Amino acid sequence: MHCPFCNADDTKVMDSRLAAAGAQVRRRRQCMACGERFTTFEVCEVVMPRIIKASGRIEPYDQNKLRRSIALPLQKRPISADEIEISINHIEQALRKLGEREVASKVLGEIVMSELKALDDVAYVRFASIYRDFQDISQFQEELDKINLPKNGEIS
Repeated sequence: MHCPFCNADDTKVMDSRLAAAGAQVRRRRQCMACGERFTTFEVCEVVMPRIIKASGRIEPYDQNKLRRSIALPLQKRPISADEIEISINHIEQALRKLGEREVASKVLGEIVMSELKALDDVAYVRFASIYRDFQDISQFQEELDKINLPKNGEIS
């Protein structure tokens, strides 16, 4: 690993820890030439399946796009960044377990909905309303009934 300060080749690992629920290794390093310390993150690079859009177009899997799609319905919800990263890891694991080189965006959307449902009911309904293109309030109510939330102020 090159030092980001002096570009020397010789760095020493001072400490290693698991991060992001074990999906990353965080390494604290020190440059043997200039003495500066810095942190690196090591991740396993796995080939993700390509995504087949509804139009038939095929595009590469994009983790940043997934992160944005999850972050939007989670706005102003009590969910930590670590919980979001863990959810992204679960979604990616589910995609890899399919064992396919190409996966329909509909399949990815259902995996995301399942993960959001486990994470936060409000975020799940927000995502479902866009993903399933709700046209009226009755569709919202049907989705709420599926997750057994109280309706109209009822206490369950």
